[in-house]
Amino acid sequence: MKNIPERGDEMKEKLKRALRLFLFFIKIGCFTFGGGWSILAQMQREFCEKREWLTKEELMDITSVGRSVPGIMITNITVIFGYHVGGVLCAVAAVIGVALPSVAILGLITPVYERVRDSELIAHALTGIRAAVIPIILFAAADLRKTALRDAAAYVIAAAALALCLFVKMSNVLIVLCGAAAGLIIMEVRSRHAA
Repeated sequence: MKNIPERGDEMKEKLKRALRLFLFFIKIGCFTFGGGWSILAQMQREFCEKREWLTKEELMDITSVGRSVPGIMITNITVIFGYHVGGVLCAVAAVIGVALPSVAILGLITPVYERVRDSELIAHALTGIRAAVIPIILFAAADLRKTALRDAAAYVIAAAALALCLFVKMSNVLIVLCGAAAGLIIMEVRSRHAA
């Protein structure tokens, strides 16, 4: 009988965490422009630095997996992140939170789209939004670079991946898989030299 209150407290904590995730992802779903990378910058600030629910390394790992599987990057990352910090309940709360604003906004805009699509006012506002998003994405990338690029081998892999992105018409998934293979090969070579 002693475990029943503990389970009740544990369930309350999971519900609180799921509600926090839901509200947080609704907020960033409403006010984040620029796609998954700008959302990641906010996730890093909120969950790595402020709440310390995960480390930057864990966020990088979640991002790598989320980008590597089929589907929408931010949805994949949100599901994995939610599951990581609170199981299935938090995963569902997070993904509903991040998707709900987009669905609601599209539901409101779609009927009037024909009337507003050529609006100069909206065109200028979107130009400003796109310009403002760039520093947010660059800041997140620069901050996550410290976690992802730890040694010379990581810089070589990153440079090779950049070259593939710029000069070869290769799928992002294939580039990520090549990076994973290169990391495994480097680990194997290092372990043989250490032995």
